[in-house]
Amino acid sequence: MIPIDQALTDPKLLGAALGPPESWRTWFAALKAAMGECLSPSERRAFNKIAGSRTPPRDKVRELWAVVGRRGGKSRAAAAVAVYVACFLDHKLAHGEIGYVLCLSPSVAQANLVFSYTLAFIEQSPILRQKLDGPPTASEIRLQGGIVIAVHSNSYRTVRGRTLLACVFDESAYWRDETSATPDVECYRAVLPALATTQGMLIGISSPYRRSGLLFTKYRDHYGKSNRNILVVSGPTTLFNPTVDRRLIATARQEDPEAARAEWDAEFRSDLAALLDDATIDAAIEHARPLELPPAADHRYFAFADASAGRHDAFCLCIGHKLDNRFIADVVLGRKPPFDPTEVAREFAALAREYRCGEVVGDNFAGEWVAQAFRAAGVDYRKSRLVKSAIYLESLPHFARGAISIPNHAQLIRELRLLERRTHRSGRDTVDHPQSGSDDYANVLCGALYIATAARETDLYAGLDGPLHGEIIRPGGPVTVSHTPHFPRPWETIKETQSC
Repeated sequence: MIPIDQALTDPKLLGAALGPPESWRTWFAALKAAMGECLSPSERRAFNKIAGSRTPPRDKVRELWAVVGRRGGKSRAAAAVAVYVACFLDHKLAHGEIGYVLCLSPSVAQANLVFSYTLAFIEQSPILRQKLDGPPTASEIRLQGGIVIAVHSNSYRTVRGRTLLACVFDESAYWRDETSATPDVECYRAVLPALATTQGMLIGISSPYRRSGLLFTKYRDHYGKSNRNILVVSGPTTLFNPTVDRRLIATARQEDPEAARAEWDAEFRSDLAALLDDATIDAAIEHARPLELPPAADHRYFAFADASAGRHDAFCLCIGHKLDNRFIADVVLGRKPPFDPTEVAREFAALAREYRCGEVVGDNFAGEWVAQAFRAAGVDYRKSRLVKSAIYLESLPHFARGAISIPNHAQLIRELRLLERRTHRSGRDTVDHPQSGSDDYANVLCGALYIATAARETDLYAGLDGPLHGEIIRPGGPVTVSHTPHFPRPWETIKETQSC
């Protein structure tokens, strides 16, 4: 077996596409250690910097996790490892069996990039190109001996049933999936049995993100700790790629220090956290109830909508009621694009009327067409006083004390698990969905909770402090009232005309 550093530096092998090896010395130390190869004194020093001073493994590890800053050569390293495992390690396959070296990326575009690097490593080598068994497809490279290098966007549903010789998780901290809040964990669970059968290696290479997920768990549990099966290395961009322009990093630090520490210094973000933990969300789920509860005569219902123009986001509605200081989400409904937004507004308005909701409260960012569409269907539409982020923060105490009941709605639960709470340098917190994510279902749930709670407070406190004269500003014009509650309704703005 040819050592990995020799394969990477030999111009007739992987070195033909790698280029000058000087900038790859830290990667060489990490990969050699993962393969159980002896390190030179200089490589041992480099290894100590990225491995938390743990002792190098004596044998090939089962899992290598590399937490590396942006532009640290991660995609090329992922491609190089995939080719090395496929071409230089011994594999025992049955006659007719196909062994896969599988590389999973966060998106199709990222997978295409890794695939291009992988193909270049093979085609640029006068020796490795002879191993090709036919022309490559859009995502697979077939080699002699029944070995295939496959590069796809991540999906835990499609990795089962294959003979896996190795699996590379590329940028796993940024994986997203429409059906799971934890696609990295799901993929990990799916590939482990296949890798255990072949003694194959799992390689995770990613920049860090927030302090949750598979990459963070591996870092937290194994970085700097000697383990014969798992090696975790971590280092900034400048350590893994000393050729990077440091002025670019300096500019990034000035613009957003916290983001720069994650992107360039490979530190997990301390300003990002999950808004709700899994246990809190699980406690709110009523598994035995149906997705929708029929209207009851003795309940007062509230409706909140998150409209969409029908091209990108879902158009969602939640209808719920309060019962003994507990909020019950009776209906959580959404329509995914493409759709006619006017038709969806008409459908949701009809549903709101079934629950005796004469008005629907909606997102602050909705255009006037939303209000017109609902009014045309016989239901008034109000914009919420609070923006989405504030509504999420208002929902926290209710989740914390178990005062919410939600159906076992997969998309809603996924979005709740992925909500991110960000603490800014000013100390102010905001909440939103992650990059390339969505929160339409979570938004309407927390919005309905907010207006139902605010309306209940209005009822409880009305009249305690004497009458308050004012105007309720409505789309059809101001309405003067002789008494308004102590607390304004969440969809109205109170303009005082007389103080008491």
